[in-house]
Amino acid sequence: MLEDSSGSAYRVLMASTVEKLLEQAMILPSEARARLADLLVESLDAADLGPIDKLWAAEAKRKRYEVRTGQVETIPGEDALRKCLTQTCDEV
Repeated sequence: MLEDSSGSAYRVLMASTVEKLLEQAMILPSEARARLADLLVESLDAADLGPIDKLWAAEAKRKRYEVRTGQVETIPGEDALRKCLTQTCDEV
């Protein structure tokens, strides 16, 4: 694939690859998707992240800890989406 000086061909290829990976991941059972999410969060190297990404990574790790320790109650995604249709999503 030819690439211009801005790297746009690379970005298009990567976006396509990410979309394909997402489609495949969404087919996985919930537990496998959760494990994959854990592995992806753990793979983030804070030194390579910008300030906003560092905050998001820290938030993801904090939320994961809360779920693992039982500090928060989880609900299936389908239930959350159904509730969003009947009330504001902030209440879910």
